[in-house]
Amino acid sequence: METSYIYIGIFLILLGIVIKHFKLYFLIAGYNTMSKADKEKVNIEKVATLLRNVLVFMGLSIILLGFASSYMENPEIASYIFFPIVIGSVIFLLVKSNSKAYKK
Repeated sequence: METSYIYIGIFLILLGIVIKHFKLYFLIAGYNTMSKADKEKVNIEKVATLLRNVLVFMGLSIILLGFASSYMENPEIASYIFFPIVIGSVIFLLVKSNSKAYKK
């Protein structure tokens, strides 16, 4: 079993929880560089919830991938599945967070 997948997954889950529940919004890319007027246009609570959900999904997916790789005949396949999970989740996050539902 690839323990690095488990460590990455746990890190992503903890990061999502910390950003949402401890209000560490400055860790959200782009938000900390916005002007005060632009920040007032964003519903940061909803964006933080979305970010937490995406990070938890990515973390759990990567942990499951780590466990599944130990049962695969060719564990290198897990490396090929890792990047589509991450890239797909980031694209979903970008598209969803820029929708009107997350603006005030």
